[in-house]
Amino acid sequence: MKIFVVGGAGYIGSVCSELLLNEGHEAALSTHRPDAVMHFAANALVGESMQNPSKYFRNNICNGLNLLDAMVATGVRRIIFSSTCALFGPPDRLPIDETAQPRPISPYGESKLAFEKILRWYDEIHGVKFVCLRYFNASGATEKFGEDHRPETHLIPTVLQVALGEKPNVEIYGTDYDTPDGTCIRDYIHILDLANAHILALGESATGCYNLGTGGGSSVREVIESCRKITGRKIETIEKPRRAGDPPRLIASSKKIKKELGWQPQFQSLDAIVDSAWKWHQKFPRGYSD
Repeated sequence: MKIFVVGGAGYIGSVCSELLLNEGHEAALSTHRPDAVMHFAANALVGESMQNPSKYFRNNICNGLNLLDAMVATGVRRIIFSSTCALFGPPDRLPIDETAQPRPISPYGESKLAFEKILRWYDEIHGVKFVCLRYFNASGATEKFGEDHRPETHLIPTVLQVALGEKPNVEIYGTDYDTPDGTCIRDYIHILDLANAHILALGESATGCYNLGTGGGSSVREVIESCRKITGRKIETIEKPRRAGDPPRLIASSKKIKKELGWQPQFQSLDAIVDSAWKWHQKFPRGYSD
């Protein structure tokens, strides 16, 4: 198949492009009439979205509309969309399945939910079939590709930067949440498991939304301890107030995608995820600038 990958140079998009090429698909431009679009591009910082909502609505919604209109104009009728667990907000129950009521508490989450709703209408009116994959916390690395955002806000690479001596300490935002150790709990899912879900979604004709996680959760302090164990290095921390827009717990139920698409995550252990990231960061201590 010819796949037009939007955001293919990013963290998740680069790994998914790697798998697509390995399976013999072509990552093609729209002029080559692709069979489907994989849409990874977005602004994705919760904190920044609370400070600059206009940036998030303009890019994640308006530019997404430009992409959909181009698809309609060129006859491309399938899109795999990178959505997010941030559209749920604080959940009524855990783990979070697809029947949970979306209640985003940040413009970032709101922008992703809005685009999901737009996709439903483009399906109904224009026949653009879609699959929304709602990521929980993407993490880990392959041998070639790892996590290198500028600025870096994701927890695991930030902690590993401290282990490498690139940063003096890890900042823990909020230690008074209603969790066992007072810090936020998240469902960390390996980047390869996410990429494999995209490949499976590409081969299906169904339309719908799927949550992607391991079904387990790790707190900020547990992630830091895992990084200390894997790296064997001392990692200093500093406690800071909560950030706006951070729910206490987000843990996924992935029963739907397992049942309907046959997806099975290969990396269930936090230590295995951290180990893969650590190997990549040791090769590229300053990220892709090395």
